[in-house]
Amino acid sequence: SQMRLNDLSVGPDGRNRCGLAMFRARTGRNQPSNSRFIFGPSAWLRSLIKPAPGRAVAYVDWEQQEFGIAAALSGDAAMLEAYSSGDPYLTFAKQAGAVPITATKKSHPNERDQFKVCALAVQYGMGAESLAAALGDSTARARQLLDLHQQTYPNFWALSQAAVDTAMLSGRLQTVFGWTVQVNEKSNPRSLANFPCQANGAEMLRLACCLLTERGIPVCAPIHDAVLIEGDAEEIDGVVQETQTAMVEASRV
Repeated sequence: SQMRLNDLSVGPDGRNRCGLAMFRARTGRNQPSNSRFIFGPSAWLRSLIKPAPGRAVAYVDWEQQEFGIAAALSGDAAMLEAYSSGDPYLTFAKQAGAVPITATKKSHPNERDQFKVCALAVQYGMGAESLAAALGDSTARARQLLDLHQQTYPNFWALSQAAVDTAMLSGRLQTVFGWTVQVNEKSNPRSLANFPCQANGAEMLRLACCLLTERGIPVCAPIHDAVLIEGDAEEIDGVVQETQTAMVEASRV
Protein backbone atom coordinates (compact mmCIF):
# COMPACT_ATOMS: atom_id res chain seq x y z
CA SER A 1 0.00 0.00 0.00
CA GLN A 2 3.00 2.29 0.53
CA MET A 3 3.63 2.17 -3.24
CA ARG A 4 0.29 3.68 -4.26
CA LEU A 5 1.57 6.91 -5.73
CA ASN A 6 -1.34 7.76 -8.04
CA ASP A 7 -2.55 10.48 -5.67
CA LEU A 8 0.74 12.43 -5.76
CA SER A 9 0.02 15.78 -7.36
CA VAL A 10 2.62 15.88 -10.15
CA GLY A 11 2.34 18.26 -13.10
CA PRO A 12 3.53 17.76 -16.71
CA ASP A 13 6.83 19.44 -15.77
CA GLY A 14 7.52 16.75 -13.15
CA ARG A 15 6.97 19.10 -10.20
CA ASN A 16 4.97 18.02 -7.15
CA ARG A 17 2.54 20.80 -6.34
CA CYS A 18 -0.30 20.58 -3.84
CA GLY A 19 -2.07 22.85 -1.41
CA LEU A 20 0.10 23.36 1.67
CA ALA A 21 -2.99 23.95 3.86
CA MET A 22 -1.33 26.84 5.63
CA PHE A 23 -2.73 27.61 9.12
CA ARG A 24 -4.83 24.45 8.99
CA ALA A 25 -3.46 23.28 12.35
CA ARG A 26 -4.47 25.20 15.46
CA THR A 27 -0.79 26.01 15.94
CA GLY A 28 -0.61 27.59 12.48
CA ARG A 29 1.44 24.73 11.08
CA ASN A 30 0.90 23.56 7.50
CA GLN A 31 -1.08 20.34 7.06
CA PRO A 32 -0.82 19.31 3.41
CA SER A 33 -2.42 16.08 2.18
CA ASN A 34 -0.28 13.06 3.05
CA SER A 35 -1.23 11.38 -0.23
CA ARG A 36 -0.67 14.39 -2.51
CA PHE A 37 2.56 15.78 -1.00
CA ILE A 38 5.83 13.88 -1.52
CA PHE A 39 6.80 14.33 2.13
CA GLY A 40 3.57 12.65 3.27
CA PRO A 41 4.19 8.97 2.40
CA SER A 42 7.03 6.79 3.69
CA ALA A 43 10.42 8.49 3.91
CA TRP A 44 12.05 6.08 1.45
CA LEU A 45 9.85 7.49 -1.34
CA ARG A 46 11.63 10.83 -1.05
CA SER A 47 14.35 9.30 -3.23
CA LEU A 48 11.94 10.08 -6.08
CA ILE A 49 12.85 13.76 -5.65
CA LYS A 50 15.41 14.37 -8.38
CA PRO A 51 16.71 17.74 -9.57
CA ALA A 52 17.16 18.49 -13.25
CA PRO A 53 20.64 18.07 -14.78
CA GLY A 54 22.97 20.76 -13.50
CA ARG A 55 20.68 21.55 -10.57
CA ALA A 56 20.73 20.43 -6.94
CA VAL A 57 18.32 20.41 -3.99
CA ALA A 58 19.12 20.67 -0.30
CA TYR A 59 17.04 19.94 2.80
CA VAL A 60 17.91 22.49 5.51
CA ASP A 61 16.33 22.19 8.94
CA TRP A 62 16.50 23.65 12.42
CA GLU A 63 18.12 21.28 14.89
CA GLN A 64 15.90 20.56 17.91
CA GLN A 65 13.81 23.62 16.99
CA GLU A 66 11.15 23.19 19.66
CA PHE A 67 13.73 22.59 22.41
CA GLY A 68 15.47 25.81 21.35
CA ILE A 69 12.22 27.80 21.28
CA ALA A 70 11.30 26.53 24.74
CA ALA A 71 14.72 27.55 26.06
CA ALA A 72 14.47 31.01 24.51
CA LEU A 73 10.89 31.75 25.61
CA SER A 74 11.40 30.48 29.16
CA GLY A 75 14.83 32.05 29.59
CA ASP A 76 15.89 28.87 31.40
CA ALA A 77 19.68 29.15 31.66
CA ALA A 78 20.25 25.39 31.97
CA MET A 79 18.04 24.70 28.97
CA LEU A 80 19.82 27.36 26.92
CA GLU A 81 23.13 25.79 27.89
CA ALA A 82 21.88 22.36 26.81
CA TYR A 83 20.66 23.67 23.45
CA SER A 84 23.90 25.56 22.79
CA SER A 85 25.93 22.42 23.49
CA GLY A 86 24.82 20.89 20.18
CA ASP A 87 23.51 17.75 21.92
CA PRO A 88 20.80 18.87 24.35
CA TYR A 89 19.80 15.32 25.25
CA LEU A 90 23.22 14.20 26.46
CA THR A 91 23.72 17.55 28.18
CA PHE A 92 20.37 17.09 29.92
CA ALA A 93 21.60 13.74 31.25
CA LYS A 94 24.81 15.40 32.47
CA GLN A 95 22.94 18.30 34.10
CA ALA A 96 20.65 15.81 35.87
CA GLY A 97 23.68 13.92 37.20
CA ALA A 98 22.71 10.71 35.40
CA VAL A 99 25.99 10.44 33.48
CA PRO A 100 29.51 11.78 34.13
CA ILE A 101 30.45 15.16 32.69
CA THR A 102 32.87 13.37 30.35
CA ALA A 103 30.13 11.15 28.87
CA THR A 104 29.77 10.98 25.10
CA LYS A 105 27.14 9.69 22.69
CA LYS A 106 29.23 6.54 22.23
CA SER A 107 30.02 5.91 25.89
CA HIS A 108 26.44 6.31 27.19
CA PRO A 109 24.06 5.70 24.24
CA ASN A 110 21.27 4.13 26.32
CA GLU A 111 21.14 6.97 28.85
CA ARG A 112 21.16 9.55 26.06
CA ASP A 113 18.30 7.78 24.29
CA GLN A 114 16.21 7.73 27.47
CA PHE A 115 16.78 11.41 28.18
CA LYS A 116 16.04 12.24 24.54
CA VAL A 117 12.69 10.43 24.67
CA CYS A 118 11.90 12.21 27.93
CA ALA A 119 12.80 15.67 26.58
CA LEU A 120 10.64 15.17 23.50
CA ALA A 121 7.79 13.69 25.53
CA VAL A 122 7.72 16.67 27.89
CA GLN A 123 7.23 19.04 24.95
CA TYR A 124 4.03 17.17 24.09
CA GLY A 125 2.79 17.00 27.66
CA MET A 126 3.22 13.24 27.91
CA GLY A 127 2.52 11.71 31.31
CA ALA A 128 4.45 8.99 33.13
CA GLU A 129 2.39 6.09 31.74
CA SER A 130 2.74 7.21 28.12
CA LEU A 131 6.42 7.95 28.59
CA ALA A 132 6.95 4.48 30.10
CA ALA A 133 5.37 2.93 27.01
CA ALA A 134 7.58 5.03 24.71
CA LEU A 135 10.66 4.02 26.70
CA GLY A 136 9.70 0.38 27.06
CA ASP A 137 10.45 0.80 30.76
CA SER A 138 8.61 1.01 34.06
CA THR A 139 6.30 3.82 35.10
CA ALA A 140 8.59 4.44 38.08
CA ARG A 141 11.53 5.08 35.72
CA ALA A 142 9.40 7.36 33.55
CA ARG A 143 8.26 9.32 36.62
CA GLN A 144 11.89 9.62 37.75
CA LEU A 145 12.91 11.07 34.37
CA LEU A 146 10.05 13.57 34.43
CA ASP A 147 11.06 14.65 37.94
CA LEU A 148 14.65 15.12 36.77
CA HIS A 149 13.45 17.26 33.85
CA GLN A 150 11.37 19.42 36.17
CA GLN A 151 14.26 19.85 38.61
CA THR A 152 16.75 20.63 35.83
CA TYR A 153 14.58 23.06 33.86
CA PRO A 154 12.19 24.74 36.35
CA ASN A 155 11.71 27.86 34.20
CA PHE A 156 10.53 25.76 31.28
CA TRP A 157 7.90 24.10 33.46
CA ALA A 158 6.84 27.52 34.73
CA LEU A 159 6.42 28.65 31.10
CA SER A 160 4.26 25.63 30.25
CA GLN A 161 2.04 26.17 33.27
CA ALA A 162 1.82 29.90 32.55
CA ALA A 163 0.64 29.13 29.00
CA VAL A 164 -2.14 26.91 30.32
CA ASP A 165 -3.11 29.44 33.03
CA THR A 166 -3.16 32.33 30.56
CA ALA A 167 -5.26 30.34 28.11
CA MET A 168 -7.79 29.30 30.74
CA LEU A 169 -8.08 32.78 32.25
CA SER A 170 -8.12 34.86 29.05
CA GLY A 171 -9.61 32.37 26.62
CA ARG A 172 -6.76 32.72 24.14
CA LEU A 173 -3.04 32.28 23.48
CA GLN A 174 -0.84 34.15 21.00
CA THR A 175 2.52 33.77 19.32
CA VAL A 176 5.07 36.58 19.20
CA PHE A 177 3.58 37.63 15.82
CA GLY A 178 -0.02 37.37 16.97
CA TRP A 179 -1.26 33.99 15.66
CA THR A 180 -4.07 33.23 18.10
CA VAL A 181 -5.74 30.09 19.34
CA GLN A 182 -9.16 30.41 20.96
CA VAL A 183 -9.71 28.36 24.10
CA ASN A 184 -12.91 26.71 25.28
CA GLU A 185 -13.99 23.92 27.62
CA LYS A 186 -12.89 21.29 25.07
CA SER A 187 -9.30 22.57 24.81
CA ASN A 188 -6.61 20.11 25.86
CA PRO A 189 -4.24 21.52 28.53
CA ARG A 190 -1.36 19.52 27.05
CA SER A 191 -1.88 21.11 23.64
CA LEU A 192 -2.06 24.54 25.25
CA ALA A 193 1.21 23.94 27.09
CA ASN A 194 2.87 22.95 23.81
CA PHE A 195 1.32 25.80 21.80
CA PRO A 196 4.12 28.38 22.36
CA CYS A 197 6.78 26.03 20.95
CA GLN A 198 4.77 24.66 18.02
CA ALA A 199 3.10 27.89 16.96
CA ASN A 200 6.21 30.06 17.22
CA GLY A 201 8.03 27.37 15.22
CA ALA A 202 5.41 27.82 12.49
CA GLU A 203 5.94 31.60 12.58
CA MET A 204 9.69 31.05 12.28
CA LEU A 205 9.28 28.86 9.21
CA ARG A 206 6.95 31.33 7.47
CA LEU A 207 9.35 34.20 8.09
CA ALA A 208 12.29 32.14 6.80
CA CYS A 209 10.35 31.35 3.60
CA CYS A 210 9.65 35.08 3.13
CA LEU A 211 13.31 35.99 3.62
CA LEU A 212 14.50 33.27 1.24
CA THR A 213 12.01 34.24 -1.46
CA GLU A 214 12.95 37.93 -1.18
CA ARG A 215 16.61 36.95 -1.61
CA GLY A 216 15.95 34.97 -4.74
CA ILE A 217 16.46 31.50 -3.26
CA PRO A 218 13.93 29.05 -4.75
CA VAL A 219 11.99 27.33 -1.97
CA CYS A 220 10.63 24.05 -3.35
CA ALA A 221 8.68 23.25 -0.18
CA PRO A 222 8.44 23.96 3.55
CA ILE A 223 8.41 20.81 5.70
CA HIS A 224 7.46 21.36 9.39
CA ASP A 225 10.84 22.65 10.65
CA ALA A 226 12.76 22.63 7.36
CA VAL A 227 12.87 23.93 3.81
CA LEU A 228 13.76 22.17 0.58
CA ILE A 229 15.69 24.66 -1.57
CA GLU A 230 17.08 24.49 -5.08
CA GLY A 231 20.07 25.95 -6.91
CA ASP A 232 22.75 25.33 -9.50
CA ALA A 233 24.76 22.22 -8.61
CA GLU A 234 28.04 24.12 -8.63
CA GLU A 235 26.67 26.83 -6.31
CA ILE A 236 24.50 24.75 -3.97
CA ASP A 237 26.92 25.01 -1.01
CA GLY A 238 26.68 28.80 -1.15
CA VAL A 239 22.89 28.62 -1.48
CA VAL A 240 22.76 26.41 1.63
CA GLN A 241 24.86 28.94 3.57
CA GLU A 242 22.54 31.78 2.48
CA THR A 243 19.56 29.64 3.53
CA GLN A 244 21.06 28.98 6.96
CA THR A 245 21.75 32.70 7.39
CA ALA A 246 18.12 33.52 6.61
CA MET A 247 16.90 30.84 9.02
CA VAL A 248 19.11 32.20 11.79
CA GLU A 249 17.72 35.67 11.11
CA ALA A 250 14.16 34.35 11.26
CA SER A 251 14.97 32.65 14.57
CA ARG A 252 16.40 35.85 16.01
CA VAL A 253 13.39 37.94 14.93
